[in-house]
Order: sequence, then C-alpha cells, then structure tokens
Amino acid sequence: MDDEERIFKMRKYIILLFLLVLLGCHKRKNFQFISLKDVNDFVYQLQNIDLERIGNTAFDLVIIDYSQDGSEEMRFSSEEIEALKNSPGGPKIVIAYMSIGEAENYRWYWKEEWDVNHDGIPDSLAPSWLGPENPEWPGNYKVRYWEDGWKSIIYGSPNSYLDKIIEANFDGVYLDIIDAYGYWLPERPTAEREMVDFVKEIAHYARVIKDKPNFIVIPQNGEKLSAYEDYVAVISGIGREDVWYNGNTPNPPEEVSEVITYLDIFKNAGKKVLVIDYVREKDLIDDFYSKAISKGYVPYATTRDLDSLIINPGHEPD
Repeated sequence: MDDEERIFKMRKYIILLFLLVLLGCHKRKNFQFISLKDVNDFVYQLQNIDLERIGNTAFDLVIIDYSQDGSEEMRFSSEEIEALKNSPGGPKIVIAYMSIGEAENYRWYWKEEWDVNHDGIPDSLAPSWLGPENPEWPGNYKVRYWEDGWKSIIYGSPNSYLDKIIEANFDGVYLDIIDAYGYWLPERPTAEREMVDFVKEIAHYARVIKDKPNFIVIPQNGEKLSAYEDYVAVISGIGREDVWYNGNTPNPPEEVSEVITYLDIFKNAGKKVLVIDYVREKDLIDDFYSKAISKGYVPYATTRDLDSLIINPGHEPD
C-alpha cells in the first residue's frame, strides 16, 4: 500500500468517525432533558396510569402518582420513571403528586387504629396532627401540617414520602391541598405562614439535603400565597384548578379576575403557571384553551377524577 492509498483510507476513516459522532449527538439530543421554561403542554393523571401510553404522547410535562394504584407495593421504579422521561413520544419532565395538606387512608403511612369505625373523626390512638375527614373526599383527612409528626411522614427519612419520590428519580413534586391553611385559619392565625414555611422546607430538603438543586416544586391552588415573596421565590411554578370553569359551568367573571390577578404575580416572577379546568364540552374546552394561552398559562382540560389519559382534539401536545 503506497502513501497515497494510505492517506485516502485515512480520510475515509476520519469522515466515517465524524458521521458517527454527529449521529451520536443527534440521538442524545432526542433524549435530552427538557427545561420547565419550555413546557407548553402537560398531562395530569392519578388513576389508571399507563406509562407506555403516556410515553407515546408528546406531552412535555407529566404529573402522575408515585404509584400505579397509590399503594406502596405498586410504586414506580426509578427505571420506569427514567424510561418515561426518555420515551418514544419525546423527552418529558416527570413529577409526582403529593398531598401535604391532607392524609389519605390508602397510603402506606395510614394506620387503621386512627379511625377504626370510619366515622371521619380520629380515634384516641390517632396522632395529634390528624384532623377530621374531608366530607367532600372520603378517605382524606385534614392534617395539622405544622406538627413535626406529619412533617416526618412527608420528608426527612428514607421511608418518608418525598424520599420515596426522589428515590424513584422523579424530577419534582406537585403539592396538593396547599389551601388547607384556609381550613385552620379561624383557630390558628399562623396557618398561612406555616404552609409557606412547610413548602420551603420541602424544597430545601430536596434541593440541598438530598442534593437535587434542580428539583421542581409546584404547588396546586393556594394562589393567595403570592403575597409571600419568599414563597414565590422558592417554587418552580403553580397549578390552579377551575380557573374559568367549574365543570362545564362558567365561573363568575369577578372570581376569574381575582384568581388571574394572583396567578399573574407568579407568571411575572418567571414561574410556570399550569391551569386545569375539568370541562368536557368541545366548545368550552376550546374557549378554556384560548383564554389560558392568551394569558401565557399552560392549560389542560380533563376529568375531575383524573383517571384517564385525555388528549383534547385540536389541542394535541406537540
């Protein structure tokens, strides 16, 4: 083999190597982490979760339970969540639902002795932090979320709720029953401030103690906490239900205007605003999406039971 032939083969090798590098970069790009600021659609489903079906959609953000059926036995594994993040439909941010303002009697932490006769009133063996059952959601009990006993269930140990979520490799949490402070305010004037502090503690634990600096924290409802600058600063965004519609019934304009005023405080602070209306009529769905998008919010119309993967015609994820 003469020098000219060797040079020619070397050039072919270099070109092939260059193409392989480009191909590798292209593949990695398809599975890159999407930024929360780039999210323009999301799905919210807590029951009948099918990770494969969700993975085949193009939703940017996925909000699901940490478990297939809410039980400890059916917890999603870190491998399953990682696969969902890098699924065929495109890269996804995946965050786990976590109720911090009410206890749920189907979770691993619940003890039957807390309400043996199921009358909704905690029995004598119940912890001091447990309050009465929410009559609108059987099986869900108010909690004195400022007490250490409840906080220890939510975060702080390998068996805590948040630690289970972090272990499963979720990108963050979607915190529910933030507005529980409203229930306790008449008897506890500090309830509002204590909810702000609770959310901040959760964020600090995940980002600092567990060394997850980009951990996403999005509370649902409780938009009046926008009055607390430290609260606005620490959260990644906010979710709000029933902004324009309550079911298929339009909300009063003055109520809508008030909610939007609060939500805009978060939006203007650079926080992602997610809005969920449980509206199921096509023309109303279209109206909801139009109004939300015009405000710079990210909308999702679904069923209130959150038991289905809903893709609304004309508003498919991209």
